[in-house]
Amino acid sequence: MKDRSIILPSSEVPQKWYNVLAEFPGELPPAIHPGTKKPLTPEDLAPIFPMSLIKQEMVTDKWVEIPDDVMDALKIWRSTPLVRAVHLEKALKTNARIYYKNESVSPAGSHKLNTAVAQAYYNKTEGVKRLSTETGAGQWGSSLAFACQRFGMECTVYMVKVSYHAKPYRKSLMRVWGAKVFASPSPETAYGKKVLAEDPNNQGSLGLAISEAVEDAATHSDTNYSLGSVLNHVLLHQTIIGLETKKQLETAGEKADILIGCVGGGSNFAGFVTPFISDKLKGANIRMIAVEPAACPTITKGLYEYDFGDTAQLTPLLKMYTLGHDFMPPGIHAGGLRYHGMAPVLSFLVKKGLVEAQSTLQRATFEAGVLFSKTEGILPAPESCHAIKVAIDEAKKNKGNCIVFNLSGHGHFDLSSYDNYLDGKLEDFEYPEELAKKALKNVPKVE
Repeated sequence: MKDRSIILPSSEVPQKWYNVLAEFPGELPPAIHPGTKKPLTPEDLAPIFPMSLIKQEMVTDKWVEIPDDVMDALKIWRSTPLVRAVHLEKALKTNARIYYKNESVSPAGSHKLNTAVAQAYYNKTEGVKRLSTETGAGQWGSSLAFACQRFGMECTVYMVKVSYHAKPYRKSLMRVWGAKVFASPSPETAYGKKVLAEDPNNQGSLGLAISEAVEDAATHSDTNYSLGSVLNHVLLHQTIIGLETKKQLETAGEKADILIGCVGGGSNFAGFVTPFISDKLKGANIRMIAVEPAACPTITKGLYEYDFGDTAQLTPLLKMYTLGHDFMPPGIHAGGLRYHGMAPVLSFLVKKGLVEAQSTLQRATFEAGVLFSKTEGILPAPESCHAIKVAIDEAKKNKGNCIVFNLSGHGHFDLSSYDNYLDGKLEDFEYPEELAKKALKNVPKVE
């Protein structure tokens, strides 16, 4: 090949987001109001979201124009490279062609900034002064902190406590960009105080941190809530990844046989693969593999049911794969994947058989990440290592496939995790079937 790395000129960066709901093979089950048990209305979401994002949550158009101010922000780092992993191929002695979409080049080091700048922009235009949010590994929190400072807004982040202590420099980056960061559960909210009173050593979860961030937004008139995954408008903003990838593969004269990404809430994976869904519906033979931790097996061991997105039951009910809203995951190092639920759009695609799911153990994912770093020179985030692990597994089958995975973020703030792996201190944990069944007992019943 002529060029190992393919970068689109700024003039070819997509100007519109792609809405897969316009081409869905069926109707996505609606979000349900937890009180009335009726489909959610725009008015129900107005206390914590701007109307522009609420409209995007329910949009039916195939294409949504990207505002100029958002494009200006995106072009700080976009397009991102599509890279042929030739050195990894040589190490594996495979006849597969492996490519990775490098989302780690954003200022915050991950794909999360694609939706953060959009959400900050839309809130700013509607007069919102502050955004509250949660973060697991810290990639989303740092992304929203950057986006808020760019658009002149305040930012408050509730960071899952186990990650807050394990990844202190993510917290530092958020603070550099002007955000206030609290370890969740925190004494800053009524729900956080309640949890701490019951268990002072609670290490937190994404569902718990969401509860705190939503409460913060709901109790302050100048504040809205911002979510980094799961919701339709978030996945919409992330489709810029897949749209670029399609153009870059065409430039390389390639067609993807297998698309792979890690999943926590589903945003990077869905943004990567949904622009290819229309091709698959027309008969293209493309496998799409969502990879999750065996310690938090939302799709592979969860139920496809209506459930809350948070532990305090403040959010709407979403039809999704879930391990139960009161699921408390173990403190694995891939903090961004420790979420009990999954994006309704992605869940629906799995249910329809268009997307498949696999789970991997922690040590094997780090082994894959170390090999990738040794051969390609990039230290991947522990989350991204899940995608790398399965890409390597597929390449070893030597079927001559074109394998493309999304490198959702770098691991520069995860060096302590890599130290633990290299020192033999990491333990594998596969969430037991009986615990999964126990966590699912409190899933609400929706007719």
